[in-house]
Amino acid sequence: MPPPSPRRLSLQQIVEGQRRAAFVGRQAELGLYRTNFALPPEDPRHRFVFHVRGNAGVGKTSLVREWREAAGEFGALTASVDESADSVPDVLADFAAQFAEQGHPLKALDRLLATYRRARHDAAGRLAADSETPGGAPSPGALAAAQAGLIAAGAIPVVGALAGGIDPAVVARGAGGLRAVFGGRARQQEEALLLAEPVRVLTPVFVAELDRVADTVPWIALFLDTYERTAPQLDRWLADLLTPGRYGDLPANLVLTLAGQRRLDPVHWGDRSRLVADVPLGPFTEAESRQLLHGRGVVTESVVREVLRLSGGLPVLVSTLAANPGAAGEANATAVERFLAGESDPARRAAALACALPRRFDEDLVAVAVAAPRNGPHAVPDLYDWLHELPFVAERHSGHSRYHAVVRAPMLRLQRTGSPRRWKAAHDRLADAFVARRDAAAEGIDPERLWAEQPWRRAALDVLYHRLCARPRTALPEALRAGIELCGQAPSRARHWARTLAEAGEDADNAVLRDWGRDLLAAITDHGPRPTAALGLLLTDTDRAAALVVRAWDRFRAGELDAALSDHGRAIAVDPRSERAHQGRAVILRSLGRHEEALADLDRAEEIAPAWAWAVRERGETYRRMGRLAEALTVLDRAHALDPSDAVPLGSRGLVRHALGRHEEALDDFDRAIALWPEYAWALVRRSRVRTVLGDPVGALADLDRAEELSPGQAGTEGERGEVYRATDRPGEAVACYDRALALDPDYAWAYGSRALALEALGRVPEALADLDRALELDPDYAWARAQRRRLAAEG
Repeated sequence: MPPPSPRRLSLQQIVEGQRRAAFVGRQAELGLYRTNFALPPEDPRHRFVFHVRGNAGVGKTSLVREWREAAGEFGALTASVDESADSVPDVLADFAAQFAEQGHPLKALDRLLATYRRARHDAAGRLAADSETPGGAPSPGALAAAQAGLIAAGAIPVVGALAGGIDPAVVARGAGGLRAVFGGRARQQEEALLLAEPVRVLTPVFVAELDRVADTVPWIALFLDTYERTAPQLDRWLADLLTPGRYGDLPANLVLTLAGQRRLDPVHWGDRSRLVADVPLGPFTEAESRQLLHGRGVVTESVVREVLRLSGGLPVLVSTLAANPGAAGEANATAVERFLAGESDPARRAAALACALPRRFDEDLVAVAVAAPRNGPHAVPDLYDWLHELPFVAERHSGHSRYHAVVRAPMLRLQRTGSPRRWKAAHDRLADAFVARRDAAAEGIDPERLWAEQPWRRAALDVLYHRLCARPRTALPEALRAGIELCGQAPSRARHWARTLAEAGEDADNAVLRDWGRDLLAAITDHGPRPTAALGLLLTDTDRAAALVVRAWDRFRAGELDAALSDHGRAIAVDPRSERAHQGRAVILRSLGRHEEALADLDRAEEIAPAWAWAVRERGETYRRMGRLAEALTVLDRAHALDPSDAVPLGSRGLVRHALGRHEEALDDFDRAIALWPEYAWALVRRSRVRTVLGDPVGALADLDRAEELSPGQAGTEGERGEVYRATDRPGEAVACYDRALALDPDYAWAYGSRALALEALGRVPEALADLDRALELDPDYAWARAQRRRLAAEG
């Protein structure tokens, strides 16, 4: 007798086998779920509920299918539902049907569900007949009450007709409600209760059936997919199901899995979090994406890299592009369709797409992006509120919302490739909106300090972003010029700017912008707080003179005076009329003691820009350092008159007045300077000197404490603190301060000279003479130290 032929596989089994073989990634999540079946329910590490969450397209449904297969490998009886079962009776009916297919019918539950369905059918017929009798339509209040009662009872999942044919309007007309409709016999009263409160009647029977079946199988695994849609109907029921004594005792070998886009509602799940394993899903890693692509035969490295770039690791995009690597448009449309599944209103779908264009948005920007009316069926406030119901929109609490990057990218690509004309027009509108915000933020701000103000800077970068997206080639020069200014400020600000170029390049699919953004980010990041490398890149393609001036200032701050002088000289060679290059070179020349050359550069700067206050103030500071105090005072008066909001001329003038013995006027200048610029550490240190002379050591020390907070580790601050202690006859504390100052700067000649007087006050004359010798060694022109040296030697 020939052996029996093996049973043929069905088409569905073959397809499912191929799907499972093609599943890649999520090994950590698979391992987590599998491990749970190896832990007995009594183990504290065991979890009774798994919650998989993440944006549409990250592969929640695929993972849930794999988990169900894994549960089956451990002998679990499994059942799964999605949004098609959106009421408790529907969920229970689906679970019962799937259990029966696996040889474990829930007979008691099936009988009660059959009664429930028959009761609905009978009620529909009786109430329909009742609706044909005279009596008029029910009141709006009766209609609302009937609907609310049915929804609360779980008889209908959403506002509308009861599945099975019972119209809430008809229920509202019924005399006395469902119990009256069913009559007075006991069985009919039971059916009325079942129809009125199906959750309360059906659930205990379901729990009892689960407990019975649990004795015959190792595990029971239940799955509810697309839970973000059914949670409003099922959340409270499931939470109550897990509450002791509410519907009966659940078997300990039950594992429940929920898969949705949002976090679980803390109102229902907060007290049950210890039961739940939260499993957030993000995009594929590069390794997982490559594994999927290689499994589909996509192995050419250039193609793989392009798919990685376009997909952002979003599994639905990786999978679509793996099937056809050139079908970016199809992949984008597929992903967007997934994100907006369930929304049929074309106006809302269009709004969701349009609001992906800004990097962040508020209600006003929604109006700009969507070009929608402020009132009507799709008014902006309504659209704005609706957008925040979408799972991929976040950060409303900050006043600026944004899309999840994985969702936003395919939405942008779909719009860019679908209609380039609309793409440009929308970005132009958004750029104009941010121009208005930028200009409003500039009110009352010194134009020289705009980039330091966050509201202005944020709006200005958004203007650049949208202009670059609309017209990359023509907007790039403006963007690079902005970068030159930012490189002269804090590195974090320059990073935001470089990232703006990179994002615009990615979103506009422009290789030039992408390369600029990548290279500038690398230059800023790799070279720490100094922008020298980034400025070197900007020298190749933009305003060379401006970039050279900014780089010269960076080198000057780093003490690279020769290099800084060279950059200013090159800037002047490129643009002889660059007043900033002349002014910058004057500052460096002055620091080198080349005062006359510095004044010549300032002459040229003022000739080019006669009303430019910065050149005038540097002239006043140069005169001060030359000892030409009367001329300095006159020039600094003029600088202050040209720009009363600039604190620096007031600080310099305060020091001049102090040197002239006009201490009260000096104090007034410093007070005004610090009021304009509270972080002006230089002025705080100098004001402490004036306060010491005026007999206010407490105020002087407070100024030095604040200066230390603003600019810690400065030798000059410690030196001035020593002066305060020396002036108040506390030479021991003064010496300690000078010691700290010299530890910070061993070549600080002034601190040696001042410490010598504190040592003299302590009777340590030989050490005082040694300090004066060291001061003169460091600065042979230090006339005051030479005079003190002669005095001490004569007295000795």
